[in-house]
Amino acid sequence: MAETPRFLTLADVAEVLNTSSAQVYALVRRGELPAIKIGGRGQWRVESSQLEEFIQRMYDETRTFVVEHPMDTPAEAEEAPQER
Repeated sequence: MAETPRFLTLADVAEVLNTSSAQVYALVRRGELPAIKIGGRGQWRVESSQLEEFIQRMYDETRTFVVEHPMDTPAEAEEAPQER
């Protein structure tokens, strides 16, 4: 089994997250996903450990969101007044 490299390109990260490179770039530029800019052409790299921490943070945030915003059960949905 191949060892994960220490640093990943934005395209590599996009593949792991099953999203676009543009979305990963936006995460980096907003500071949500820590990365470094290297070389004269300013290529971005994300450390594998930072990606794993980001993924865990997203799981934690999602868990909190789900707890704070429970879905209505079918019975509750029927009882809720309709907004028009």
